[in-house]
Amino acid sequence: MADHDVLRPVGYRRTPAGILATVARYLALSVAAVLFLLPFYLVLRNGFATEQEITAQGWRLFPDRVHWENIGELLDDPAVPMLRSLVNSVVVSVAQTVGQLLFASLAGYGLARIPYRHSKKVFYAVLATLMIPAAVTFVPSFVVVSTLGWISDLRGLVVPVMFSGFTAFLFRQYFLAFPAELEEAARIDGLGHWGTYWRIVVPNSLNFFAAIAVITFIGSWNSFLWPLVIGQDQSAWTVQVALSTFITGQSINIHELFLAAALSVLPLVLMFVALQRFLVRGAAETGIKG
Repeated sequence: MADHDVLRPVGYRRTPAGILATVARYLALSVAAVLFLLPFYLVLRNGFATEQEITAQGWRLFPDRVHWENIGELLDDPAVPMLRSLVNSVVVSVAQTVGQLLFASLAGYGLARIPYRHSKKVFYAVLATLMIPAAVTFVPSFVVVSTLGWISDLRGLVVPVMFSGFTAFLFRQYFLAFPAELEEAARIDGLGHWGTYWRIVVPNSLNFFAAIAVITFIGSWNSFLWPLVIGQDQSAWTVQVALSTFITGQSINIHELFLAAALSVLPLVLMFVALQRFLVRGAAETGIKG
């Protein structure tokens, strides 16, 4: 017997109005699901079709056959190193995510839990950086990266964005609500600030860390302007830069563009599926397990 049946009183019968409301609810959800999945269908449909089938006047729901050879054509395209771009995006996104989780969480924990004379001044300085438009710091950041010789180098894509003032602010606000009793018990056991952070705070905050990781990873994966400027050589292209090269002033490679877009979305889907339960818990818990 299902749980919702146990909660119903004896002799409960569904009224016509209740049945109608349930049908309407499921119908609305079905329509919303179709509208949500429609762009993914179009990307896959056009990615495994030919140029003639995509641009034909008579639209067909499915092409005559699935052109699996388009995958090999995309990966072997000498003009666009798609596989290398995917690997670069994975490396850059993972490195930026790990860096922000480490440095921003340490900064947030220090601002929230370690008392020192100028803590408020440092916190206000971090907040002040959030008010500076990214366009203002773009040129100075490029000059620094260029001086270090990191143009067309993955270090130039990763290092400048391994810390975020906004992420540090989010961690600070979260750690302010973290139960102080757990930290006091750790200090009684002889742990310092680092031991308390690493052995007590982090294991009991995995849901929040996972939520920040997803947001950071998606933002890094979808970044375009900074990788475009720094990755001037094909060896340093990310997937977003590679996608832009399918549309030029001379030609548009439609089916490869759609297929490349589908491949670029796949890592984000896999990450969301793997971490969705942590995202839900991160919105409902305050850091205590169980």
